[in-house]
Formats: sequence, structure tokens, C-alpha cells
Amino acid sequence: MQAYTVEQVAEILQIGRDKVYFLLRTGQLRSIKIGKLRRITDKQLAEFIATLEESTAAL
Repeated sequence: MQAYTVEQVAEILQIGRDKVYFLLRTGQLRSIKIGKLRRITDKQLAEFIATLEESTAAL
């Protein structure tokens, strides 16, 4: 299992770091905390992308 930093996820999704924090704050993207560090696992990232694909397909 891979765990990414907020900055890495922003780079992967090609969005800003603030947008990743917004997604985390609103519960659209889940994460884990290790002490004070926030990490997004590859599984959580895949779930987020799958949710986006489902919502896009419903349109």
C-alpha cells in the first residue's frame, strides 16, 4: 500500500494543494493521520476517482 502526501495527491490529480485540503475537509476525499501528518492511501485515492467517474457517468 502506498500513502501520499497532500502535495503528491495535488500533483497526481493536477489540482492545487488548497483544493486537496478542501476535498479532505468536505469528506469527498478520505485520509489517514499519522501523528500530525496527513496521508492519502492509494486505495482512498482510487475510491475518490471512482466516485468522480460514477457521478460523471450519471450525467
